[in-house]
Amino acid sequence: MYKSNTDLSIIVHDIALHNNEQAYKQLFNTLFGPLKRFAASIIKSNELAEEIAGDVMITLWRNRIRLLNIQNIKVYAFVMAKNTALNMLKKQSGNTVQLDETNIDITFDNLTPEQILINEEFKKSIELIVQALPPRCKMVFKLVKEDNLTYKEVAQILDISAKTVDAHLVTAVKRISCAIKSEYNLI
Repeated sequence: MYKSNTDLSIIVHDIALHNNEQAYKQLFNTLFGPLKRFAASIIKSNELAEEIAGDVMITLWRNRIRLLNIQNIKVYAFVMAKNTALNMLKKQSGNTVQLDETNIDITFDNLTPEQILINEEFKKSIELIVQALPPRCKMVFKLVKEDNLTYKEVAQILDISAKTVDAHLVTAVKRISCAIKSEYNLI
């Protein structure tokens, strides 16, 4: 029925106005994986991350009539996942937790088996370099490069400006490229 996952506005329209379960399944298939990875990078538990992503998707279905009022469903879902993960961390620690205070984990799990075999050492080097980035910089890098979100979407999710997103990404790319040049004796 739908030609691509990128036309979320049609999907949201069908969910909100027609209670279309097929549209919801497509929305679920589009958002659940990225939401789970994003939540796992904050909460450090695949089981809790899966629960968070599931809760976000259930909330979207339960509040489907209100979906038409949301400008960007993807950003809205990521913000819900971020807030839920931070609230879980707060309950676990008993203190308010800020995103900058969390240790963000990044994984590059979208490579083919052939690419993994060929690039395993290089991949490990990149992951170590990315893990050494400051938390906010690491989160921006993850959202832009792994989850393919736009600068504007990342800015909305993290409640920062698009210029700040750009600055974090520039910092991340510079640090990564310098470390790679140094490690592999490149010019």
